[in-house]
Amino acid sequence: MSDARLQSLFELTALEKGLYEGKSWDLGFPALYGGQVLGQSVIAAYRSLPDDRRIHSFHSYFLLPGDATKPVTYEVETVRDGRSFSARRVKAIQNKRTIFYMTASFQKVEEGLSHQFSVMPDVPKPESVEKDIKFHEVNFSKLSKKMKEALPFHRPVDIRTINASHMFDTVKREPKRQLWFKGRDETSNDVGLNQASLAYASDFQFLSTALGAHGLAIQDKNLRLATIDHAMWFHHSFRFDDWLMYDMESPFSGNGRALVQGKIYNKEGLLVASSVQEGLLRLAKTE
Repeated sequence: MSDARLQSLFELTALEKGLYEGKSWDLGFPALYGGQVLGQSVIAAYRSLPDDRRIHSFHSYFLLPGDATKPVTYEVETVRDGRSFSARRVKAIQNKRTIFYMTASFQKVEEGLSHQFSVMPDVPKPESVEKDIKFHEVNFSKLSKKMKEALPFHRPVDIRTINASHMFDTVKREPKRQLWFKGRDETSNDVGLNQASLAYASDFQFLSTALGAHGLAIQDKNLRLATIDHAMWFHHSFRFDDWLMYDMESPFSGNGRALVQGKIYNKEGLLVASSVQEGLLRLAKTE
């Protein structure tokens, strides 16, 4: 098949007022990729708002694993519409069960006090970093049938991880990761579409950042990873088809969970968004 277009993933079908359906992509993961539900929920929420409102934050919970072979239904509830702020609650449904909840807050754009007390790390330029997908393309003949079929759905976002080999080794190191990413296809100036695209990409390689502290690699068959919740804050407008730098770290793990935090900068060093996620982190018991 030809490579997929990320924008097509956000072309939701209206079923009735406040109810939408989105198609699913199978990225070859054990369950539906969480970023898909994040991005589609943002778009569904935008459908119920006037043009002068912009999402500034969302908080979400993943309740059940999603099925990548089936579409997802989104039910949007209007919680509040004030003079400056609006709130929406989005429920994602598959097989008549709620798999995900998001509460999103929107605001009219306004001028005010502004500061940035955060500096983008000094990392290699994206043009000098090899694409993550290059490893799979070089070894295409060795991939499983499922991964070969999933590869076109990985190409719409160009991800370039700094020191990518660290994801596959079992050496203990600081639980940090930096990567560059951008959309492969040109994105319009639609703010909501760019924000949905960023929400989609924000889940890539996020929780696994915590593995470095334990000398574990993502391919460990005894490893159990799953997202519990995911939150984002949008600070400035941006274009998803231009380079963004994702700076991630994990300050804590314990009680079968890990916390990861992320800062997203444009190539000029402007902090455009922040993210936080907590997820399941366990090793399966072996006899």
